[in-house]
Amino acid sequence: MSCAQAPVIVWFRRDLRLRDNAALTRAVEMRAPVLPVYIADESEEGEWRLGAASRWWLHHSLEELDRDLRELGSCLIVRRGAARTVLHELQRQTGAQCVFYQRRYEAAAQKNERCVADDLRAAGAEVVAFTGATFFCPQQVQNGSGKPYQVFTPFWKACLKLGLHAGVLPKPERLLAPEKWPASLKINALCLLPKTDWAQGISANWQPGEAGAQRELEHFLRAAVGGYNAGRDRPDQALTSRLSPHLHFGEISPRQVAAATQTYSGEGVASFLREVGWREFAHHLLYHFPHLDCRPLRPAFEKFPWIEDEMGLAAWQRGQTGYPLVDAGMRQLWQTGWMHNRVRMVAASFLVKDLLVDWRCGAEWFWDTLVDADLANNSLGWQWVAGCGADAAPFFRIFNPVTQGEKFDPEGAYVRRWVPELASLPVRWLHAPWRAPAQVLRAAHVRLGDNYPEPIIDHAFARDRALSALATTKS
Repeated sequence: MSCAQAPVIVWFRRDLRLRDNAALTRAVEMRAPVLPVYIADESEEGEWRLGAASRWWLHHSLEELDRDLRELGSCLIVRRGAARTVLHELQRQTGAQCVFYQRRYEAAAQKNERCVADDLRAAGAEVVAFTGATFFCPQQVQNGSGKPYQVFTPFWKACLKLGLHAGVLPKPERLLAPEKWPASLKINALCLLPKTDWAQGISANWQPGEAGAQRELEHFLRAAVGGYNAGRDRPDQALTSRLSPHLHFGEISPRQVAAATQTYSGEGVASFLREVGWREFAHHLLYHFPHLDCRPLRPAFEKFPWIEDEMGLAAWQRGQTGYPLVDAGMRQLWQTGWMHNRVRMVAASFLVKDLLVDWRCGAEWFWDTLVDADLANNSLGWQWVAGCGADAAPFFRIFNPVTQGEKFDPEGAYVRRWVPELASLPVRWLHAPWRAPAQVLRAAHVRLGDNYPEPIIDHAFARDRALSALATTKS
């Protein structure tokens, strides 16, 4: 049976979209029936099983993908098990001679991908992998010595030189269906949704799927990109793109994002694309340094004297540290599955530097609670804050959560929204309520140690302790 006559399998992974999907486009070009397949394969994730918020998102994203496929005369085949076994069975059952998919760059996914390709090729199938989750394959972007970049600015300059605006592939008009559809699980059978519905706040704030991604991009470019450069650090203003979960699940590609910005100009566009570039840099690093998720890139930090502070970690997780900006961010995360990036940095700094809790504990919490939990981004972000990664902020730069709040939430709108027990405090005292006079606290109905905690640690003390801990890594 020739490849053109047999069905073509398109293995969907982190590319849950129809537009700019090179694997799907190639399958359509074969003029053969297309079998879109999603496989719930835990070996794709390695030790990082999907967190609760990611599982919620994935369920709804798969539903949207199936709905979009049905509009084209097709549907999503859902299976559970080892991808190498499932794809081999599908290939044998349907006579498919071609399997197309888009690459992932996490170590476990790469290993799985190689096993799948080897097995299918041994069975006589044609296997083709495409780039779609990033602008470029990590091997494409190298420094003058042919080695991976570890500093962002020259990396991004190299990316810009290669060009970001390659043609975006259109959505297929129709997919040919096979004469007989293979058996498929219902998406509900994957048991991705929580048994107790704690996700109401997440569902109120997000629309997973390709259409939701397009809406977020269009709204951002129309309403916010002009002010992005000046306002992206302001959590009290809606000036971020909110595209991170859509990019993570491949509901939109970075190439689509870059192409959509071409009709806009100004510092906001360049600044926004640079942030997309940080995502690219994260995947570049994870590919070349696969231990990024669990070991510091800077060897000196292997002996950093982290503290096991279970009570401090729990207070941080619950948004009960007594530092309003930190608490606002952690509560926003818990309720919506997302946190503003400036506040992520402040909250992460507080955990790592004020409490001296190992950055990996923070990475695990974010992994479970973020809808945009991405192994590359999460690992790079935490190592950046901890000062132990590539192009990281020096450890001795320790965010002061009070001054950060005063600078980036100057009217207190962000804190008032997420820490409502402080809502009546005058802005003068809002970011440091323990400094407020007793009569001011009474008037605002704030009872420190009762309806809002005292600071769990003194920041000045914590800063000195952190710097002393840092000195031990240099001995």
